[in-house]
Amino acid sequence: MTELLFRSDAYLREAPGRIVAHTPDGGIVLDQTIFYATSGGQPGDGGVLVHEGAEIAVATAVKGEGAAVVLIPSDPGPLPPVGAEVIQRHDWDRRYRHMRVHTALHLLSVVIPLPVTGGQIGAEKGRLDFMMPEPPTDPAAIETALNDLIARDLAVTDDWITDEELAANPGLVKTMSVKPPMGQGRVRLVRIGEGEGQVDLQPCGGTHVARTGEIGRVTLGKIENKGKQNRRVNLHLAD
Repeated sequence: MTELLFRSDAYLREAPGRIVAHTPDGGIVLDQTIFYATSGGQPGDGGVLVHEGAEIAVATAVKGEGAAVVLIPSDPGPLPPVGAEVIQRHDWDRRYRHMRVHTALHLLSVVIPLPVTGGQIGAEKGRLDFMMPEPPTDPAAIETALNDLIARDLAVTDDWITDEELAANPGLVKTMSVKPPMGQGRVRLVRIGEGEGQVDLQPCGGTHVARTGEIGRVTLGKIENKGKQNRRVNLHLAD
């Protein structure tokens, strides 16, 4: 099991780690990590591991067996031995843009209150697929409402409930295509806004900004037809 340091601090850019395993395909498992592993439409982090003054480039991070996070080196080659101490640094600029896009997509699901059938996060843009038989009549109004929510600079926090509590409250789950990260006995909820100002609460294992104002202005891209019942709504970071 890899301890997920980004769960308690998504802004952590560097941390020590100890190699606890190598995978058959040349991956590295640490006892704790700041690297987010590909899941839920959010790409895995890249970066570097530093061992005895030498850098090992990390192309991405993926989920391994059990609760392990596997770091995939960019190039094959000799790895530090199991037990070795390393310093890990991810590509912060890319990660932070993922955080901004991810939180913006949560707000998009508030502005368009329809079931979500898919999604993808990138460093420049993201998208959600909605169960939306007809295209929206006023995309400009959606963009304005989204940017208004962002500008409120709402706090983004998390909480935890048990698997059983989530099963008893299925309305918390907006995304139909991706199951909430269950199976560990508890599920993380991401909340946007506080008290009477809360605008969103849903299960999510990804990384987010601390306040919506960090997202900055966004623009809506294409709204694409993805079948009889589905529309894909794209958004872009303005800077």
